[in-house]
Amino acid sequence: MKMTTSLFPEIAGFIATLKQDAISPERREILDPLAGFIQSKVLEDQEIRLNFICTHNSRRSHLSQIWAQTMACHFNIKNVFCYSGGTEATALFPMVAETLGKQGFQIQQLSEGQNPAYAIKFAENAHPVIGFSKKMDNAFNPSSGFGAIMTCDSANEACPFVPGAEKRTPITFEDPKAFDNSPQQAEKYLERSVQIATELWYVFSLIKS
Repeated sequence: MKMTTSLFPEIAGFIATLKQDAISPERREILDPLAGFIQSKVLEDQEIRLNFICTHNSRRSHLSQIWAQTMACHFNIKNVFCYSGGTEATALFPMVAETLGKQGFQIQQLSEGQNPAYAIKFAENAHPVIGFSKKMDNAFNPSSGFGAIMTCDSANEACPFVPGAEKRTPITFEDPKAFDNSPQQAEKYLERSVQIATELWYVFSLIKS
């Protein structure tokens, strides 16, 4: 019998509202290669390691990492390990943690300083995602056999080759940083989080176990 892990109710309720027709055919074409990589690993009964990469590892890559791990749990796809990294390390932008908290995640700040670490939980009995900014080749991340997902244009252009990656897939998102310190900041961060959640829900919905 398969054991499932229940997501926190607010997150599960949000996922129940997601619709595939919110994603354009052009965007699905961009997302399908990631689903293909995950499906191949499932069929071979191998671990699925996904490293979401952006320039500063501060916003989009973290949102992608967290939603990918959440969607793997939602669809009960086992042996999925999600990571994030950058071409340089900065800090997880506080508005990312605040946005996820409003969407039902439990956020615990684990350390202080210029690059604090956060424990981000999506289910009572699931291991939290540990979020902090790091370079993509940080020892916290896998060194081989992983899928590299490029979540921003600058990282995609700067890293035509990702050492250790088994597959490199560009899935870029607009940066909510453009709205920092503006009246639209909270709205735009939520908008980006919803987009990333919707698209990763679509990716994992395609996987047959």
